[in-house]
Amino acid sequence: MRVLVRKSVVAAACGALLVGVPATGAAAGGDAGAAAIPAAVAGAGAAAGPAAIACDDDSSGQDASFYSGPSAGYTYDEKFSAGPKIPGLPDHTPQGLAAWNDWDGAGNGLLLVSAYGKDGSNAKIYGVDPSSGKTVGDVEIAETHASGIAIARGWAFVTGRNNAEGHYTIRKYKLSELADALKAEGSPYVKQTGQAREVYGASFLSGDGNTLYAGKYSRDGREKMYAYSVAADGGLTTGKSFEIPKGTQGLMVTGDKFVYSTSLSRDVRSNLYVIDKGATDIDIPSTRCFRSPSMSEGIDDLGGNAYVLYESGSYQYPDARNVIDELHKAPVAGL
Repeated sequence: MRVLVRKSVVAAACGALLVGVPATGAAAGGDAGAAAIPAAVAGAGAAAGPAAIACDDDSSGQDASFYSGPSAGYTYDEKFSAGPKIPGLPDHTPQGLAAWNDWDGAGNGLLLVSAYGKDGSNAKIYGVDPSSGKTVGDVEIAETHASGIAIARGWAFVTGRNNAEGHYTIRKYKLSELADALKAEGSPYVKQTGQAREVYGASFLSGDGNTLYAGKYSRDGREKMYAYSVAADGGLTTGKSFEIPKGTQGLMVTGDKFVYSTSLSRDVRSNLYVIDKGATDIDIPSTRCFRSPSMSEGIDDLGGNAYVLYESGSYQYPDARNVIDELHKAPVAGL
């Protein structure tokens, strides 16, 4: 049951640990995250009549050992542990997570956390050193929900505000300007480059080399994301679409897997789905799923660890099932 997978800890946790857990069938447990998925969702492109994907929900039901509230499940608790503190809590609400390799030119990695503020105030991007656990700096950007952040081809992409027609948008920021601002004193303001790009959905973002993925959140059923090729100037060219799980809040792209972080409510467990990279249909035998704490958001991997972000430490969610103020990590070597 414990098999090494070369990059994604979550992929290993699902694909290796959950061998024998059916990919389809009746939803396990009573959490909303495993509720049956409608046969057809507008714009989702799902095959007719898919069964709910069963998620491993085995749990002690007791309080978790390294986070508040009830345990999410044995699989999650055995593989994950507490990581760096999530910056900006409780006044800012964290949303997106992106890994930045060699951010300072000295070979050091950084985790970027995007978060929105109160009452229409500027949003924030925080830089967290996963080695020391310290926040190395933060910058302000124009007001937005900042639900996703990603790095691809020398650019940082952040979910912008919906435009006048109500469509999702993506902003781009030069990594060189962002690095300088994170190293500066205080909280410098960083302007986007050019105009925001209208897209189908930008509830979450993820980068993979010269490719940006952006998708739309749905509480009611499956939705879809698109792949965009990133030009040297940060321009985006729309590629193919992919079916995504209900309630998707984040995506980690590994060498051979899409790992989706999904959440539906503050009072139920979240799910982590592991699906073959490039799969446009998630109803395939290799799909695996297991429970995670409530209100999961962005997910990414850096330096051999997968990191998961939670928004429940915000001032808005004191009644969340799991109030979490730290990133959670799982070392690939530990698998």
